Amino acid sequence: MKHALKLTIALAIAGSAMNAQSADLLQVYRDAVGFDAQYAAARAARDAGREKLPQGRAGLLPTIGLSANTTWSDIESTARTSPPVTRSAAYNTNAWGVSLSQPLFRWQNWVGYQQAELAVASAETQFALASQDLIVRVAQAYFDVLLAQETLATAQAQKVAIDQQLESAKRNFEVGTATITDTHEAQARFDLTVAQEIAAENDLTVKRQTLLTLTGKDAVALKVLQPKVQIGRPQPDDIGQWVASAETGNLGVQLAQTGLEVASREIEKQRAGHYPTLDLVATHGRSAIGGSVIPGGTGSDSKSSTIGLQLAVPLYAGGAVSSREREAVALKEKARADLDLARRSATLGARQAYLGVTAGLAQVRALEAGVASSQLAVESNKLGYEVGVRINIDVLNAQSQLFDTRQKLAKARLDTLIAQLRLKAATGNLTEDDLATLNALLK
Repeated sequence: MKHALKLTIALAIAGSAMNAQSADLLQVYRDAVGFDAQYAAARAARDAGREKLPQGRAGLLPTIGLSANTTWSDIESTARTSPPVTRSAAYNTNAWGVSLSQPLFRWQNWVGYQQAELAVASAETQFALASQDLIVRVAQAYFDVLLAQETLATAQAQKVAIDQQLESAKRNFEVGTATITDTHEAQARFDLTVAQEIAAENDLTVKRQTLLTLTGKDAVALKVLQPKVQIGRPQPDDIGQWVASAETGNLGVQLAQTGLEVASREIEKQRAGHYPTLDLVATHGRSAIGGSVIPGGTGSDSKSSTIGLQLAVPLYAGGAVSSREREAVALKEKARADLDLARRSATLGARQAYLGVTAGLAQVRALEAGVASSQLAVESNKLGYEVGVRINIDVLNAQSQLFDTRQKLAKARLDTLIAQLRLKAATGNLTEDDLATLNALLK
């Protein structure tokens, strides 16, 4: 056991030296911001969504067009007279024109502009949701690596401790103070720990690859949680306030609320298919005829300008407008149901995250006490084995319980920190500052 303690201290010193240049949670997050494909896709989707506003505004602004043409004509005609008279003409016609149309009353265009504003808001909310998701994914991947490292270190330390117990059992058998059963039990436990160490190494490799897909950098060295880190309770420490905040602040709820507003505007937009439209229209153009239409002529040049109002009244479109209106009404009911579902999901998520934090804190306290008592149990069983009141399997079981409790404690701490992030995300308030708060707990 003394040898294992020395090994643990040496590993801790080496780990401290390596962690001087280790990456922390904030650095990993910022690497992920610039590398993660899912986040990049969300950012591009937001940029695309912002273009809905100028597209919607275009329906309220005038449209201006320019047209031009040139035509060559070669005409020959013969009159049915006696004798027949043949005439010919060859000329070139050039023309250009500018047209303007300004909507004065097109209700569907105005509603479309309002929908465009909502579409931009929806795109921003979706990107904010992706940003929160990235924070949680990075923290989860980071802590998964830390837990895998802890699992591997536990398996290695347990192997050292069991190896010492195996050597002790062999010596005691040789001097006749123990049976061969003690040696077999220690050997079996040692072989099992070797298998666990191999599995832990493989799991650590997988977890590092997962983090690599987020950041594009290999997580060789990461800062770890400070020993005996103190995790605070949620503030405010009231589940009711967190649930109430999630009902309105949750980004999924805000997204569904925007969807309901868009659906309501769509009913107006489709209903506007029954309304008349009024546009201001204006044209200006010039045409010129070169050559001569009439033999001996010199061509002509003309200009024209017009301005006026154009009214269009829809009378009947085969029932398509009414059908689209009914479709919009049904889609609004769907959007309303989606909003109800989003609110219920948000409140459930807030409750689960809050309970995850509080239960995690209680579990951490219990496991901290369990580690202390398990350490005493190992020492007591080892002393009892030396004086002959305990057998080898008692020492092995006590050691296994100690290492298992340590690993559970590490997992409980990390799970509690993740639950804190999920709680903030449930209310729509998760930001990089929350990640910086967790980062302060690392060394």
